[in-house]
Amino acid sequence: MNPIPLCEPNLAGNEWTYVKESLDSNWLSGGSYLRDFEKSICDYTGAAYAIGVSSGTSALHMALVVHKVEKNDLVIVPNLTFVATANAVTYVGAEPLLIDIDSKTWLLDVDVLEAFLTTQTYQKDNNCYYLTSGQRIKAIVLVHLLGNMPDMERLVTLTQSHNIALIEDAAGSLGSFYKGKHAGTFGSIGTISFNSNKIITTAGGGMVITNDAFIAQQVKHLITQAKKGTLEYLHDQIGYNYRLVNPLAAIGLAQMEYLHSFVNKKQEIAAYYTQELASIPELGFQTITSGVTSNYWHFVITVPHSRKLIQYLADSQIETRPLWIPIQELPAFKDSLYISENHTTAEVASKGVMLPCSTSITSEQLAFVVEKIKSFYL
Repeated sequence: MNPIPLCEPNLAGNEWTYVKESLDSNWLSGGSYLRDFEKSICDYTGAAYAIGVSSGTSALHMALVVHKVEKNDLVIVPNLTFVATANAVTYVGAEPLLIDIDSKTWLLDVDVLEAFLTTQTYQKDNNCYYLTSGQRIKAIVLVHLLGNMPDMERLVTLTQSHNIALIEDAAGSLGSFYKGKHAGTFGSIGTISFNSNKIITTAGGGMVITNDAFIAQQVKHLITQAKKGTLEYLHDQIGYNYRLVNPLAAIGLAQMEYLHSFVNKKQEIAAYYTQELASIPELGFQTITSGVTSNYWHFVITVPHSRKLIQYLADSQIETRPLWIPIQELPAFKDSLYISENHTTAEVASKGVMLPCSTSITSEQLAFVVEKIKSFYL
């Protein structure tokens, strides 16, 4: 058996053709492939606007900037996420306000959040403030972890009633829906990543999606160094070089032609792992929220002795990864405000193992992974 990667890109179609055409056109910074890729994201997600950017992290940064999140503001972030979510908050001088996760869904615990907002905040001049420090709580960056989504109706109601902007970090959730509505389209802004391990890739890149025309215009302006007009070099505010370039958008457009089949494949992988591993009492699985159709970007099990299992599988050339270290355990965020009842994040993170889930994985490879996990525990 050849080595089995964790989650590799699947360049299955017109990527080479479209990239060559984009290069032949001599349009690199912008061009038709970027416009067509943005339109394809709008068509798929139902968002009115999509703006290609250089990464999912830059998309988050722009979301915070256009919401005027400022120095010393607090931004609510789940304690279990990839570090980019929290990093982006610091780019604008704000501080993450970390919320523990739900033990079943592994998403931000909405009960903990609601209790915090009810008992530890106050409203003034259409803003929400933390009672203890008086800091403004300007936004929440809600992460749709591994393709799962929380009860979005409850989240929207909660954030609106407390005057908190809802930004959705849908980095790995292209293809996930809550009651038929796509991830990233519930709040004012959604962000998507096209890193090489995502369900579709542009090698590096991301997207901002929104239904707000003013927000879309602001993002487009900011990512091109805030240049006003087409002739003079007049920059009317601090801007950024965050554009997604045409050749990478060409890869993305080719990938979009396979998105439906990629999502189906991810769902089949998840169903197979769940069925084959359910008999192992030590194993746990993420519970998908009622009403959610997950893209199962990554399939994760929770197990005792997770690092021993990771090494055992590596000895058979099966690549796996642990879940992310909780944000409040990272040196940069050790002093961040953390709201928790049971510190669920630590337990889930310590037990989590990401299993191979490439859209190109074969039935034989899946069976081999399952066989090795069973041999470790049974």
